[in-house]
Amino acid sequence: MDTLDRLERLPLGKPHYRLLLLLGLGWALDAMDVGLISFTLPTLSREFALSPAQAGLLGSAGFVGMLLGAAIGGRLADRLGRKAVVGYSLLLAGLGSLLTASAASLEWVYFFRLVTGLGLGAELPVAASLMGEYSPDRVRGRMVVLLEAFWAVGWLLAALLGYFLVPSLGWRAAFLVGVLPAFYTAYLRMALPESPRWLLTQGRIQEARAIVASWEAAFPGPLPEPGPVATPRLLPYRALFYPPLRRRTVFIALAWLALNAGYYGAFIWLPSLLVAQGYSLVRSLGYVLLITLAQIPGYLLAATLVERIGRRRVLIGFLAISALSAYLLARAQSPGEILLYGSLLSFFNLGAWGAIYAYTPELFPTSLRGSGAGLAAAWGRVGGIAAPYATGVLLPVLGPAGVLLFHGGLLLLAGLFAFGVGIETRGEALD
Repeated sequence: MDTLDRLERLPLGKPHYRLLLLLGLGWALDAMDVGLISFTLPTLSREFALSPAQAGLLGSAGFVGMLLGAAIGGRLADRLGRKAVVGYSLLLAGLGSLLTASAASLEWVYFFRLVTGLGLGAELPVAASLMGEYSPDRVRGRMVVLLEAFWAVGWLLAALLGYFLVPSLGWRAAFLVGVLPAFYTAYLRMALPESPRWLLTQGRIQEARAIVASWEAAFPGPLPEPGPVATPRLLPYRALFYPPLRRRTVFIALAWLALNAGYYGAFIWLPSLLVAQGYSLVRSLGYVLLITLAQIPGYLLAATLVERIGRRRVLIGFLAISALSAYLLARAQSPGEILLYGSLLSFFNLGAWGAIYAYTPELFPTSLRGSGAGLAAAWGRVGGIAAPYATGVLLPVLGPAGVLLFHGGLLLLAGLFAFGVGIETRGEALD
């Protein structure tokens, strides 16, 4: 009986949920680190007397690191394994946050945010690939979206830190809490299993069989009869840029770029945009905290729909509604409208993030899954770099409403690129 046949036949059970929790806790801590810059940016801007453009550059600094981390981390995951990249990238992110909290000047804040981004960028696409490689085909998308749902938990933690710590203790206290991933890494490195699919591409057959056997032992009673599963084969990196993978590589990378630009340009700046509209810092942070809560049901709906109507339809539909929500938020006149339309934007935009994380690794074969997902994420970080800075430059010209309209247009563009990928992966075998 083939190793992957045995892995694929396993029903969804305790080992899958344990892996989801292990990866999800790290994912949440990563999200908290990313989100902290949003909730500390008004205070940082005041302390260092930053212009809007300088504040935007500070928001972009971490994404420069995430770009490099995603590209390098994805390639290393195909060379060295998923487990090593996930563990060490979390450690690097935690150390970067510690150094940010102790930065002696603005220049060091810029640099240490870049270091933090290196770890964050490497971890996210690789963790999604690992979750997908363990999940049965019939629920693979749902499990990856549930993993991405931990992002909402982390962003909510960042919002809570921003609301309760930043006004009284300052921005350094918030970043100090971001050190948690470094401590979590020690346990994660011991507890995570390596991907049997990756082990097979490296010829480490006995290790793959041992891992699958340990998972089988967790299920009492007889297991279903396995069906045939294709054995992964090695492919060169250049295969990403030749048919049949080229169209997938190009369009999913463009979708990541536009989605990152639309999301981070809006959400990194949202507390500052509310302050610019005349709301107090505490009130603005409170609004964003409530808006953040809408992310969780958005993920849960996406997790259900990706297995019912498909990844591509969910991604395109949620991005279209996100763009509409950004338009309505730009026209909001009252606190009630801000909360309603901001929550709709949060709900559908983060549901789209869940769908794209489920969709992207499935577009590439095992031997190039880390590289393909990492490349797409790296292009996404180009959008993440450009958008916060561009928002700072455009804010004096367009005003808060104008920049929200701009980012809504980017989200609509991301949906068009997702349409251009051209294939659906729901229910398909990974290889």
